[in-house]
Amino acid sequence: MDEAADSCATGRTYNPEADHAFPDERVNEVLDRIENDEEITAYLAAQNVNPVDRMGYNDHGRKHIEIVRNAALSLYDLLKAGGVEFDGARQQGLDEADEAVIIALAATLHDIGHVVHRDDHPYYSLPLAADILDRFLDGLGYYDPAETVRLKGEILHAILCHHSEEQPLTREAGIVRVADALDMERGRSRIPYEQGGRGINTISSRAITSVALCPGESTPAMVEIEMTDAAGVYQVDELLKHKLDDSRIESFVRIVAVNTDRGEDLIERIEL
Repeated sequence: MDEAADSCATGRTYNPEADHAFPDERVNEVLDRIENDEEITAYLAAQNVNPVDRMGYNDHGRKHIEIVRNAALSLYDLLKAGGVEFDGARQQGLDEADEAVIIALAATLHDIGHVVHRDDHPYYSLPLAADILDRFLDGLGYYDPAETVRLKGEILHAILCHHSEEQPLTREAGIVRVADALDMERGRSRIPYEQGGRGINTISSRAITSVALCPGESTPAMVEIEMTDAAGVYQVDELLKHKLDDSRIESFVRIVAVNTDRGEDLIERIEL
């Protein structure tokens, strides 16, 4: 890799296995409550059955949610550090601290519609998440009824836009959309691959060995992706780049993909 690509090795990166902590106590309380919420925990287990066991897709359960949520909060952290202003909470008259709350809850609940069906799951996620949010937000004690309605609306907007043709209208929603595509490392395809799945989604994700998120030199955030086969380009171009386009954060994020294989592959490095 050249110097630009090497910056992730020495910069701030996100660890998919680590808990993300913010100095603001509000989002940290939300994260603690999520971990101890029995209903949310049950959904994270149940939502994996349709996509994995019945349709052969990649994992969409608890591990996926942990990776996406941590990536989303880490990306938010990088953009805030880079001076990017967010608009979802602000336009609703909510506190700046609620930006991370919107992101954390939307990332957590974005896939629960899978319990109904994989197809069109963002639309099924909306009513299920709405019921959870009524209870969850009331239990926090931070919000009056009007604030709860506004916060709930922003979370549902981010859920809807994560994997549909609906365009994000806020940067909070854009972060959730992009973070969903950042879950592309090799372990992501383990379940269907071991069961015999060989679709392009599975094969291409097996080519991705690492995903690092760190400060960029020309942008607040850079995504550095290492892959061992050109098949990984599908994940980068068709999934991540597609979700980054029109996300409202595309001008703040740079993508660098490097093929580390020393064989005859034609693609060695691409930048998007």
